[in-house]
Amino acid sequence: MHDIKQIRQNPEKYLSALQRRGENHSLEKILELEKSRREIVARLDDMRANRNAVSKEIGTIRKGGGDASSIEQEMRSLGAEIQSNESNVREIEASVEEMLLNIPNVPSDSTPDGKDATSNVIVRSWGKPLKHEFVPFDHLDLAERLDILDFKRGGKIAGSGFPVWKGAGARLERSLINLFLDTQTGVHGYREMMTPFVASRESMRATGQIPRLEDDMYHSEKEDLFLIPTSEVTLVNLHRDEILKESDLPIRYTAYSPCFRREAGTYGKDTRGFLRVHQFNKVEMVRFEKPEDSYSALEEIVGHAEAILRLMELPYRVLRLCAGDMGFNAAACYDLEVWSSAIEKWLEVSSCSNCEDFQARRASIKFRRNSTGKSEFVHTLNGSGLATSRVLVAILENYQTAEGSLIIPEVLRQYMGGKTIITSPGDLS
Repeated sequence: MHDIKQIRQNPEKYLSALQRRGENHSLEKILELEKSRREIVARLDDMRANRNAVSKEIGTIRKGGGDASSIEQEMRSLGAEIQSNESNVREIEASVEEMLLNIPNVPSDSTPDGKDATSNVIVRSWGKPLKHEFVPFDHLDLAERLDILDFKRGGKIAGSGFPVWKGAGARLERSLINLFLDTQTGVHGYREMMTPFVASRESMRATGQIPRLEDDMYHSEKEDLFLIPTSEVTLVNLHRDEILKESDLPIRYTAYSPCFRREAGTYGKDTRGFLRVHQFNKVEMVRFEKPEDSYSALEEIVGHAEAILRLMELPYRVLRLCAGDMGFNAAACYDLEVWSSAIEKWLEVSSCSNCEDFQARRASIKFRRNSTGKSEFVHTLNGSGLATSRVLVAILENYQTAEGSLIIPEVLRQYMGGKTIITSPGDLS
């Protein structure tokens, strides 16, 4: 969320930022409301000062034995007017806050201009995209052949977009989660957390998922709880309404969670199987940083996601997202994409963002400077480290054999009981 004072002082900056994002927001209404609020607050200050002065006068009259009833009646009327104006201020503040909650983050100066993904910038790549010497199965056909995934029965249970992992598929999925967590904790120094898989409306609002994306969430109306779209939500909210010590920073958390998103879309040529689902598994990285350290931390997070792809020897590339293609919370964002050899496309497996103080303002997360004793907002960062679904797509399509078997990446074999290849239904069942 943005500071209304900063918008008031420099509206052109925010209009320019929104235009870079391709947003059609107008700041006229919010500035009018803020002007009205300040005018009412000024009048309230005058009325309260007048009431205090007259209250002293009434006390003096009473001490002298005089009649202050007419002045007291005026004060009762003034009190009612003060209450009415206070109510107006609260209503205006609520309207201003609601508008602020719907304004996306300001892109950083380092974020490229552009309206959509065609303007994203390829920063670097690793590995050579694989070209099979045979006609490969796509990931869903191979998974069905090996009997390790079942979307039909998942659809029977919960509807389309909810997979069932079977036998070696379930073991492989669990292996990916273990590899991701072990690498982020044991190698990269994140502290593992296990947080709830549901979050309150306040938590969702604090991290920017609502009100903007509320229609994309699974919601339990009775408890007013949401199934989380990512553990970024719960990890950031661990420190909501807190003032941290400077010595506490940086804070690095990682967590596994299933992720739930209603906006997964319909199925077609480019959305088969795991390419787009309503439920998937992910290991998330979240960091709380001092403002001056957040952009070096962003580069580290990207590197921590890349390291796992290299461990699995999956060809990938890193993209710097343009302003028009970034998520609502991001000031700067990188995507990591792996190569799908069956459909010959790059698939996103990680998105790493610096939100600067955007989420911290919404969540009221600050830290206190040792040198000045003053508190200021932290910067929050997040990154997928990694999401399993499209990684599994890449493994199925890059590690398959001409015979229709699946070679298990070497780094995963320790989690697969030493198994090196899945050759037929029932393997590791």
